[in-house]
Amino acid sequence: MTDKISGISVAEPVAKPAGSGSNAVVADKSQGEGSAAASTAQTADHVTLTDSARSLQKIEEAVAKTPVVNAAKVAAVKQAINSGTYKIVPAQIADKLLKYERGLK
Repeated sequence: MTDKISGISVAEPVAKPAGSGSNAVVADKSQGEGSAAASTAQTADHVTLTDSARSLQKIEEAVAKTPVVNAAKVAAVKQAINSGTYKIVPAQIADKLLKYERGLK
């Protein structure tokens, strides 16, 4: 029993060419000129960034490189706690909590 698969020509190889070590996609030649025109149109696209977009991109890169935690401040607080010199000021904590709560409204 033989099954014929439409769209495949016996003259064209189905497998990747010999010596091709990459995982590149082999273009289907049976689609003709329409496929070539579409790929040409895709390579003709052009994008221009405004100065503000470039600035935002640089800021985004800088923020991404910034650590989430200030390691130097954490080390200083740990040192102060361990040495017994860390001072807690309840009024300052209360003021900051109230300021934070007001900002949520």
